[in-house]
Amino acid sequence: MLRALFLIGLTVAVTTRSSAQGADANPIYVDQGADWTPTARADFYVRDQGSRLITLSWMQALKQRNGQPFLADGLVRYGYLPNPGNKASLPIGFHASGPEGFQIVGMTCSACHTRQIEVEGNVYRVDGGPGLVDFYALLSDLDKAVGDVLASDGSFAPFAAAVLQSATPDTTDVEDLRRQVDRWYLRFHTLMVRALPKNGWGMGRLDAVGMIFNRLSGLDIGTPPDFMIPENIKTADAPVRYPFLWNAPRQDKTQWPGFAKNGSDILGLARNVGEVLGVFATFEPKRQGAVINFLNDNSTNFDGLSELENLVKRIGPPKWPWKIDAALAVRGKVIFERESAEGGCSGCHGIEDGEQRFPFIKTLRTLVQNVGTDTREYDVLAWNAKTGVLNGAYIPFATAPLKEKDQVLNILATSVIGSIAEHLLTGGAPTTNARVAMAPDPASSPASSGTPESLGLVRLPPTLQDLVTAFDAVSTSEEIKKAKRKGAEKASRSRLPQWGAYEARVLQGIWAAAPYLHNGSVPTLAELLKPSGQRKSHFSIGRKYDIENVGLAANQEPQSDSLSVTDCNDINSGNSRCGHEYGTNLSEQDKKALLEYLKTL
Repeated sequence: MLRALFLIGLTVAVTTRSSAQGADANPIYVDQGADWTPTARADFYVRDQGSRLITLSWMQALKQRNGQPFLADGLVRYGYLPNPGNKASLPIGFHASGPEGFQIVGMTCSACHTRQIEVEGNVYRVDGGPGLVDFYALLSDLDKAVGDVLASDGSFAPFAAAVLQSATPDTTDVEDLRRQVDRWYLRFHTLMVRALPKNGWGMGRLDAVGMIFNRLSGLDIGTPPDFMIPENIKTADAPVRYPFLWNAPRQDKTQWPGFAKNGSDILGLARNVGEVLGVFATFEPKRQGAVINFLNDNSTNFDGLSELENLVKRIGPPKWPWKIDAALAVRGKVIFERESAEGGCSGCHGIEDGEQRFPFIKTLRTLVQNVGTDTREYDVLAWNAKTGVLNGAYIPFATAPLKEKDQVLNILATSVIGSIAEHLLTGGAPTTNARVAMAPDPASSPASSGTPESLGLVRLPPTLQDLVTAFDAVSTSEEIKKAKRKGAEKASRSRLPQWGAYEARVLQGIWAAAPYLHNGSVPTLAELLKPSGQRKSHFSIGRKYDIENVGLAANQEPQSDSLSVTDCNDINSGNSRCGHEYGTNLSEQDKKALLEYLKTL
């Protein structure tokens, strides 16, 4: 009976068709479950999470390199998808918050986690899928556009006239605008020139952890008036692909190296607060005596993040919208369930219960292990930085006091846990009445200043105890250093060390997540089943899909992006296609059967 139902299920693919099939703005919506409704989708596309990138009127007044308005094409030139209902001509994943005339452009989850793929001229929308967007090019061009405006009084004049909506604006207003733009550009340009690598990340990739670390340590925790510590900013040259979002709230670990615990609402909030700090949330923690006020000037939209997490929970894995060879898929299921040594997948990617979260929440097991893939992201986890105004800060009963120079992962943990705890304990109002973070005099120890209880500091209640373990792997950066000193950055098939271990996720909807491996270095699942030495060293990146090999089609648009990757001799390049050599010894028939089954997940 179960097999009969399984076979029936393989023969039917449900999609929601739009009135103009194939058009970019009117795609075919792939079936992602009954809970994923048009209303939920529309909310997901614009929900404010607290990102504050740039004033909308400024962005509307800026010019592209070709002289056209910066927003002329709604940013689709960077791969972002059009959102016809957006009054400000912003694409999916961008929103304008604030009162009319004073709105600020921000980004939300869907900017990077909405996918369109093309098969036989039809365009399919996959919500929560890894976006094929060029965030590097957007950041670079925005930096240049503002820099060009500030280059001279002559170039600033038409910009000011457009922003102030006057052909002859008042001189005082122009000077005030100039000061505002100068201050914005000082911070943004400092980040861009220090953080962006020379050659970019490529379409569909970014160094997410590196940019979060740089934003936080380089722009947020210095002293007024600019709050910067420029020397903390390092080159963000460990690009990874955007992950898919379905099932993300249920994983028991998250981030590609699996350094953050996950699987409950409070841990999801920790994950999302860390993320919004990387996409330009305002965060200016302030030292008030012996206490750090994390909500002093903090644009994180906690309610918006909670709503976004609830929306993501509703996004189901996308169902394959094309025909399936049911008999072949049944054969592939048997192969999938074999042991890893025999070419199977379920040992690492099967659906199993993970760690239990409070209260009685079951998670999905998320293995974190080294399978010989690129190690570059682990360099980022070992970054150290000056702690600025957070020197000595700690969350009582949760984190250790930050040293004058500390691991950036510790700075992030303190900032995220402190912000959430203060928000929840004070109802969102910045105050020292419920003190959750202490900043002891560097000359004294926490013990000599009294116990946390005697100083009136608040112990986190049971509902927040998961926060204490949110960044359990903070201490692993020391292990990372040891592993690197031992030469562990070069993978060994006989003994794979912790260095270079990444998460192995449940494979539901994996067909819609090309390119593959954590750094997007393999274009199709068929290529992933080849020994790494036989995988393509160069391929095009675009929305055209190969449904036989499951992944990026070999032939994309003439102007599409491309990626050159390295082999196992340069496994720390950030672009290595090395590793994950499972299933490579299967026969061609077995590989074809396995691919057919993977389409059904």
